[in-house]
Amino acid sequence: MTLAEFTEKTREAAKNAPNLGKSIKLQLDEGVVHIDMTEDEAQVTNEDKEADTVVITSIDTLDKLRTGALNPMMAMMSGKVKIKGDMGLAMKLQSLLG
Repeated sequence: MTLAEFTEKTREAAKNAPNLGKSIKLQLDEGVVHIDMTEDEAQVTNEDKEADTVVITSIDTLDKLRTGALNPMMAMMSGKVKIKGDMGLAMKLQSLLG
């Protein structure tokens, strides 16, 4: 999956995301996806902006987490996912992205 495809898929899934008053930056091997949940409708861009939480991983790993093919705890313990900032917000990522 390309960064553009992943961004579009994330944009569609984030339409139902609640206003959490926070933002998440997915720092991927392929580029950046910024999810701003401070407005009524979440904004998803490829801009490298500041965020409350930064998740460092790859598109492949995030897709496996999203589909349930990879356990979030195992992904962190194996180093496939690194989190900086609000850990609670990062843990909500799977449910936010469907």
